[in-house]
Amino acid sequence: MELDMTKGKPAGLIARFVIPIIIGNIFQQFYSMADTIIVGRFVGVDALAAVGATGSVTFLILGFTQGLTTGFTVLTAQRFGAGDREGMRKSIGSAAVLSVIVTAVMTFLSMACMDKLLRLMNTPENIFDMTKSYIMIICAGICCSVLYNLLASILRAIGNSVVPLVLLVISAVVNIVLDYVFIVYGRMGVEGAAYATIISQGLSGVLCLIYIIVKVPALHVEKRHFILEAHCVKNQMGVGIPMALQFSITAVGTILVQAALNLLGSDVVASYSVSCKVEQLVTQAFNAMGVTMATYCAQNRGINDLNRIKAGVKVANVMSAVYAVVVYALLFPILPYAVRMFVTENVDMVYGYARTYITICGLFFIPLGMIFIFRNALQGCGYGFMPMMGGVVELLSRCAAAFVAAKFLSYEGVCFANAGAWLTAGIFLWIAYHIIFKKMVRDKKVHEDLGGSSTFSNNSPAPNQNGA
Repeated sequence: MELDMTKGKPAGLIARFVIPIIIGNIFQQFYSMADTIIVGRFVGVDALAAVGATGSVTFLILGFTQGLTTGFTVLTAQRFGAGDREGMRKSIGSAAVLSVIVTAVMTFLSMACMDKLLRLMNTPENIFDMTKSYIMIICAGICCSVLYNLLASILRAIGNSVVPLVLLVISAVVNIVLDYVFIVYGRMGVEGAAYATIISQGLSGVLCLIYIIVKVPALHVEKRHFILEAHCVKNQMGVGIPMALQFSITAVGTILVQAALNLLGSDVVASYSVSCKVEQLVTQAFNAMGVTMATYCAQNRGINDLNRIKAGVKVANVMSAVYAVVVYALLFPILPYAVRMFVTENVDMVYGYARTYITICGLFFIPLGMIFIFRNALQGCGYGFMPMMGGVVELLSRCAAAFVAAKFLSYEGVCFANAGAWLTAGIFLWIAYHIIFKKMVRDKKVHEDLGGSSTFSNNSPAPNQNGA
């Protein structure tokens, strides 16, 4: 199921690759949505708030590891695009070793610092114990998330977006079944939801590993491939660390927003949690387009075909903008039914807060799509610094809005924190992409004028530029 994205019409390739990812991302959302729905309906609003209050912390921790693993495999896609199979295997072995180290460090740090972090976030006392219980189990299962994200990223690097989808569907079904077993029948409360999540994630990772071993000999690595080589590690860390930091910087902003939200009480926290679940479900298409552009641009960067990169980015932006307009229009008639999926009490209150959130944030879906496209396009080309700075712009915007929202105890201010961050970061990354693309064109021309090949050498990774 390999897909060479260096040949053929960009629109068809992008559509073929992105659709399975969209479906897979939606099913991945079922991990958290199933937790939220079942907890809200069978345990109560306080338990729903407890699970919702962990969203930004989970994003901080798991987003950091996901950014690293995704960054580690950008080199894999570049080597695949360049036809360097041995270099591709070396990048996989290196990514595996680095991921083990990251998993150990992140598990220890997250569990050691969690109590203080929840206190800093103004977590309401009536849900503090439940919140901590839930997130500590999630932290203990970081290895499950890393295993799947790394292996799925490796498969996507060679153009296979279908198998990760199939495995996510299986895991989502298992997650829902385990939620019912642990929460409804086992009376395990929020802890049951956490265990269901990590077991399901672990299953998807194991199944992904089995598939690679049985069906994808091109990805089989030997002992020699697990030796860390300086140039390979430098390239992977040069892309992976900025990607991870970008996730973390964005997560810090959401934590500040959550801290402002927590001041409004557990009922508002629960309502906001429902709103975010709905928003996150419909915006998975933007995330999927970002993953697609990372692979598309990385493969074409491997042969240094800048015209194909430019054409692909243009097509992706058109697709994303059309989707943004359509989904915003469809959200309002669907929202009342979506809210009733999550709660059976205080439905009108939750719906009111959810409508406010969707009304404000939905207006900025187009710049949200731009963020994913330009950020991942740059990362796929080996540029990590400017996408990370886009995260800084998001953080500053969210900080300003969160400060105002906290001072005036404004729910609308909390909602605008996300919308404003998307707008400012989208504009910043649009500018950054065009500046860096011009630089790539100049560099390619200079290289060709000096008699160099139009593709990258098999003995050295594609350039990783940490600035514009």
